[in-house]
Amino acid sequence: MKVTEALLVLADGTTFEGVAAGHRPEGGVAAGEVVFNTALAGYQEIVTDPSYAGQIVAFTYPHVGNYGVNAGDDEARVPHCRGVIVRDLARRPSNWRATDDLDGFLRRHRVPAIAGIDTRRLTRHLREAGAMPGAFGTADRDVLLAAAQADGGTDGRDLVAGVTTAEPYEVGRDDAGYYVVAYDFGIKRSILDRLVAAGCKVEVVPASTPAAEVLAREPDGVFCSNGPGDPAAVTGAQENVRALLGRVPMFGICLGHQIMSLALGARTFKLRFGHHGANHPVRRLETGRVEITSQNHNYAVDPSTLPAGSEVTHLNLNDGDVEGVRSAHLQAFSVQYHPEAGPGPHDARYLFEEFVDLMRTSDGGR
Repeated sequence: MKVTEALLVLADGTTFEGVAAGHRPEGGVAAGEVVFNTALAGYQEIVTDPSYAGQIVAFTYPHVGNYGVNAGDDEARVPHCRGVIVRDLARRPSNWRATDDLDGFLRRHRVPAIAGIDTRRLTRHLREAGAMPGAFGTADRDVLLAAAQADGGTDGRDLVAGVTTAEPYEVGRDDAGYYVVAYDFGIKRSILDRLVAAGCKVEVVPASTPAAEVLAREPDGVFCSNGPGDPAAVTGAQENVRALLGRVPMFGICLGHQIMSLALGARTFKLRFGHHGANHPVRRLETGRVEITSQNHNYAVDPSTLPAGSEVTHLNLNDGDVEGVRSAHLQAFSVQYHPEAGPGPHDARYLFEEFVDLMRTSDGGR
């Protein structure tokens, strides 16, 4: 197999040598904000998570692609990430479920990749310097550096507009006990699976759907999904959620959690290098129980800005950041992490049942 040399260049000039993999982009350049994910498995779910729009995902686990790919593990119809960085890309997957190898999957979906990178060095650098734009490919180093420095990162950009559904669609049974409208800020398939398993029929609507149109559907509850980028930049999201709070039970995950907090009046800020992985310890303050959670976000809620009547329900044990917020009088709650765990542990799946309980006690259901 012919090996084509490639470079990864970060916006601060730090350079890594590797080999080209996946799709070969026009001009030999792929650029985006570089973040690292510490999960040991679940690479297909990570690559197809719409929350990575605008970003290049670097995997800290050295061997990626060992068990291949299959359509059942996709979290979205197509990947939205800008690229993939790995140490060792497996060429011969071994798993009975595999229908293709990861490299073929990336080529088919036009996702550029670079292999052979010293991902330990890269991760240490991003931990110290913070997530930053980068560019990789077969182009000259000066071209890659210019592309990295020209990339705007995720700050102040409405990346949700590029991943949300164009038209509403429904999942679940018509005779389900609860009817939920879900704002698609970049929703994952496994979240919909968990809502359906909890007894809900879900209508997924575009991120820009006005609150009045949601209320006109007379849902038992409203769900705010995960998604990419800066929560403060999502056009109209805060206003729509603010108009729904107190009118109908609400549950938010990840970006949905951040948008709900903004709608309550809180502020968000960008983390140094974000939380991306499947082993983050979170304490549930109500019980003291520690949950191991799956996470994927670059922004967090400033607890000092939460209004009266709202309370922090979960905390990250690595850095103390807010992982959950509840506003009991508005019948709304949200978490920063991913209780659907695609991929990751199942410690927090009870939250979907809590959403159903909230709708039940609010005289919802059919």
